[in-house]
Amino acid sequence: MEDGAHPRPAVTVVVPARDRPELLDRCLSSLDDTAPVVVVDDGSDDPDTIAATCAAHGARLLARATPGGPAAARNDGVALVETELVAFVDSDCVVAPRWLDQLTWLFADPCVGAVAPRVRPVPQAKPKGAVGRYGAFRSPLDLGDEEGRVGPTERVRYVPTAALVVRTVAIGDGFDPGLQVGEDVNLLWRLVDAGWEVRYVPGVVVHHHEPSSPWALLRRRARYGTSAAPLAQRHPRLLPLAEVALLPATTVVAAFSGHPVAAFASQVTSTLNALRQARSLGFGALQAVRWSLTTTLWTGVGISRAATVGAGPLVVAEAILGRRRWRVVALLLLALPPLVEWWQRRPPLDPVRWSVLAMADDLAYGVGVWRGCLRGRTFGPLVPVVRTARRA
Repeated sequence: MEDGAHPRPAVTVVVPARDRPELLDRCLSSLDDTAPVVVVDDGSDDPDTIAATCAAHGARLLARATPGGPAAARNDGVALVETELVAFVDSDCVVAPRWLDQLTWLFADPCVGAVAPRVRPVPQAKPKGAVGRYGAFRSPLDLGDEEGRVGPTERVRYVPTAALVVRTVAIGDGFDPGLQVGEDVNLLWRLVDAGWEVRYVPGVVVHHHEPSSPWALLRRRARYGTSAAPLAQRHPRLLPLAEVALLPATTVVAAFSGHPVAAFASQVTSTLNALRQARSLGFGALQAVRWSLTTTLWTGVGISRAATVGAGPLVVAEAILGRRRWRVVALLLLALPPLVEWWQRRPPLDPVRWSVLAMADDLAYGVGVWRGCLRGRTFGPLVPVVRTARRA
């Protein structure tokens, strides 16, 4: 099979699975006739049903006696791969026809070590309830529609291994089995450190089964949050709670803390700096004002979300029990990020329910971050980084 003039390299698909035979059946149905498939059963409670599902689709089955997590399961699958490329697909995903053809041609570049499609929720004619409509627009696996490189300093910092194609020789020691969550981020950042290029191709879409209940949604977010601490230990200084520029952060903090004169002075200074930059690029004063105000707004959003994640219970308590002025500040910290996001995305969900779910989502993630930090005895992911100068 080919994409344009590029013959498709040999590829094997590895699917880690644990129970959920209905989802596995749906996944394997979408993979039929695309490439050889290896399913690694990670200690399912009903291995016979998993085996029957694999047999029905002609997939090779490797059964683990005890669960070891997705990293260990993928490593066992990679050990059986003899092709140039390996494609990882989670058992709760559905791939599109010719998805491999649309991704693997990029490996004609010998510097490319991995390529990822966009992962979006399984489309539904009418998403069920507020959670379904929320998840359709705010899945943590969906990294947007902007194509580009992936890495800790890029706009797209990571991609999930829910669907990912990797050059087999680039995998090296494989996934870290000590990571039950975040093993995909760790692998990709190691690839980047080793000099490989990782590409994100949102024009190719793989669909993923999303949680359908509020508690399932929040449990997943809390579980994802636990990955921050072990990832920070393996990749120091790459996972701050927030990264903000000094002047816009000063403006926001001064405004939130009730010091309007200081906030105004800081904003004027930011605007003057933006004006100098705008003139050097051939833009006028109006563009400088827009840049400065936009930067301050997004800094406010970033600080607000960091407060929700890093000190959520305290912020919520202040919003309920604090003095009037601080209640207003706490409510603003909680509500600003979801309201701005709602304005941007305009999801089919009213701003109140959207904001409530988004705040709960961020609070659950923060609980997971704290849990991981306490378990790992590190507080790196809870420390913000303030930049004093614009990056080159």
